[in-house]
Amino acid sequence: MKITSVKGTNDYLPNEVEIRDYLINKILEVYKINGFEHIMTPAVEDIENLNKSDGGENLNLIFKILKRGDKLDKVLASGAVADENTLADIGLRYDLTLPLTRYYANNKEKLTLPMKCIQIDRVYRAERPQKGRLREFVQCDIDILGSKSADCEVELILTTTKALDAIGMKNFKVKLNDRQILRAILLSFGFKENELDSVCITFDKMDKVGMEGVVQELKDKGFDEKTIEGFNGFLQKGDFTLDVVSGLLQEASPVENIKYIINAVKELSDIDFDIVFDLTLVRGQGYYTGTVFEVESVDFKGAIAGGGRYDNLIGKFLNESVPAVGFSIGFERIFSIFMSSNRTIPERPKKIAVVYDEGNVIQAIKEADKLREAGNIASIYVRPKKLGKLLNHLEQHQYDGFFNVGVSDEVKMFQEQQ
Repeated sequence: MKITSVKGTNDYLPNEVEIRDYLINKILEVYKINGFEHIMTPAVEDIENLNKSDGGENLNLIFKILKRGDKLDKVLASGAVADENTLADIGLRYDLTLPLTRYYANNKEKLTLPMKCIQIDRVYRAERPQKGRLREFVQCDIDILGSKSADCEVELILTTTKALDAIGMKNFKVKLNDRQILRAILLSFGFKENELDSVCITFDKMDKVGMEGVVQELKDKGFDEKTIEGFNGFLQKGDFTLDVVSGLLQEASPVENIKYIINAVKELSDIDFDIVFDLTLVRGQGYYTGTVFEVESVDFKGAIAGGGRYDNLIGKFLNESVPAVGFSIGFERIFSIFMSSNRTIPERPKKIAVVYDEGNVIQAIKEADKLREAGNIASIYVRPKKLGKLLNHLEQHQYDGFFNVGVSDEVKMFQEQQ
């Protein structure tokens, strides 16, 4: 029997869980104060829904679950090719967006519209385990369903940045783009409509492989070299202002939309961060249809939140257009930043150990309850032969002090002992 967790998953020690709980609770508190409602969906989804969700490369990372019992026996007995497509009927969700759209389609008559919802839960991807790539991780999402207004993007950006500020994240910037802008520019350089999704998938890798890597991959995919050269020449200039981009478009509304969002957020936010247009921002999911956005940490180099508008995804269930837009905080990235920078939970209640002789538990619990009523966290421990060893262990695990039942009438704080 193996004692380690499955690769790509983690066990968390009590002090780590304490930090995770703190972060989730602060984020959830901000989300709720800003009018979003908490919902929950199952971790498993119908495999057909997952396969048809336009999740980009995530569709290759779905954990598929075998049919069970008679259903599995019938497939195996049928003589059909026993591959993952015939053997699996459900799978683990790879994000929270597809389950949300199914949830909306199933419950729309019971919901307040536009629907403003919160999802904070685990998702699963069959990643190759490595640093920063987990198979099980937490996402913190807010979404607005049922409105085309750019006011939704403004509200999501303001709420997400408030949540980041509440957990102590500073020095970040918000980047915006619009899939319509990028697609129109690609068309203007000669890429064909049916090639755009593939080009965008490659272009989304620019922060990892650079422009040279993007150009090479486009060539490897067989796109026209003159078209690639023209697009590359435009990118090399680096002049991606909204005014320059607007001159390449036949339809001005996406640019005006971005300007509106940026101006509104700048006027309304009292948090110090930059918000900018970034043509190179793509976001990997194929279901995005319009605005896409991302929060980048300047200090820790990388995205800590992202999202966008996905106006066509719900229509796959209802055969009618339902606009939707969402923003997700990269919880595991935030957690790793907290751990690597040795941050502590601010204003945490004091943790006090109540030490007592075995047989005197009644008095110990009475003393612990007094400490709890005063706002402390208190836990009881039988006094061992080597008390100092226990106290050292407690101090290493974020206890602030101890109460020695029958020996002292006061709590002794560890810092005072030094």
